[in-house]
Amino acid sequence: MTESARELINSEIEARKVMIFSKTWCPYCKKAKRVFAKYVGNVLPDDDYKVMEIEGLSDFRTMQDILEEMTGSRTVPRVFIDGKCIGGGNETEDLDTRVVWLQLLNQTYSEHHRIPPYSQVWRCKAKSRL
Repeated sequence: MTESARELINSEIEARKVMIFSKTWCPYCKKAKRVFAKYVGNVLPDDDYKVMEIEGLSDFRTMQDILEEMTGSRTVPRVFIDGKCIGGGNETEDLDTRVVWLQLLNQTYSEHHRIPPYSQVWRCKAKSRL
């Protein structure tokens, strides 16, 4: 059963851009799902996002053990983006807030100072070092 659970976890993570292992009643899981609800069907295609509610599965404890081996934490949610675990509900919310603020600040600064966004500046500097 352990190997089939591991295969299921790995295949779900590999199959999409965002994979969340969750429990329906968990407030931190709800927090992570709320963050992604803003993006699904918009900038994140529906088929690139999945939530697996594990508490109804017969081997959910085994799945949590495997997730702990993979990520260092047994708690849910376990949020994966492009195959990498970014953490749980708090980390997802924090990342969302940081990204939004960085984009907003970057755009505002660029508009007022007529310079390209930081990502473009960084790319130019990186190319000049080559």
